[in-house]
Amino acid sequence: MSRIIDTWVVPNPPEIARNWPPHLAHVFKVFRREHMLAGTTVEEFIESMDASGVAVSILTGLVEDSFTISNDDVAQWVRHAPDRLQGRACVDPRSPALAVAELRRSVEELGFRSLQVLPYAFGLPFDDRLYYPLYSVCVEYGIPVVTQVGHTASLLPSDPGRPIYLDRVARDFPSLVIVGGHIGWPWTDEMIALALKHPNVYIETSAHLPRRYPPTFVDFLRGAGASKCLFGTDWPWIDPAGALRQVSELGLSAEGEEAFLSSNAARVFGISLP
Repeated sequence: MSRIIDTWVVPNPPEIARNWPPHLAHVFKVFRREHMLAGTTVEEFIESMDASGVAVSILTGLVEDSFTISNDDVAQWVRHAPDRLQGRACVDPRSPALAVAELRRSVEELGFRSLQVLPYAFGLPFDDRLYYPLYSVCVEYGIPVVTQVGHTASLLPSDPGRPIYLDRVARDFPSLVIVGGHIGWPWTDEMIALALKHPNVYIETSAHLPRRYPPTFVDFLRGAGASKCLFGTDWPWIDPAGALRQVSELGLSAEGEEAFLSSNAARVFGISLP
């Protein structure tokens, strides 16, 4: 049985796909995935997981001024296959009391096991104090926070995604598990430095095909970062089957590949695999 965990997936049912705003529809063109604008049912998505050998996918919504994939949208997919799909909360940090209430609802009622923070969506770097009440709740529940680091392919400012903004939070909340998604490119060295510095900081590879991982990241993955790196796709923009075929080209040991594709994520997100 497959043990592969895809740590970053965005539900894309037809009713959502036909409403992507221009700055996000642009990303489908960047990745040459315009056909995904037709949408995918949850049944079709599970079939694609089976075909690519993915055991578990972690689903996240999106919250922006102009567009939302709600936590309830995510929960609807999770309920279809709770043994294969895990939910991640995404909230609007600009109203901290409402954001905390929604995070608590997502954990306690929807069963979600992590929080997503998207700095580019509101122009708020990861260390903005508006997020701090959310980080405190994550520590309380013992769940990770996942964030986008690096540039954003959507037509919004990239600077809020600089990895260095994780440094202050990791020092202020030393027990908080922080996952920097999208590798941090073009500031990958900055992201690697933080993963080396802080025991609870990890790097996740969504939105990048393995053939395009920066060489410094591949070196880190093969060596000192073997226990600190997680595989993710950012589906529907990256096809898991194609990405997984390229993992074999990275020159990882059998143990390193298993950690990257499975056991690191299982440990970080509390997933039990056979």
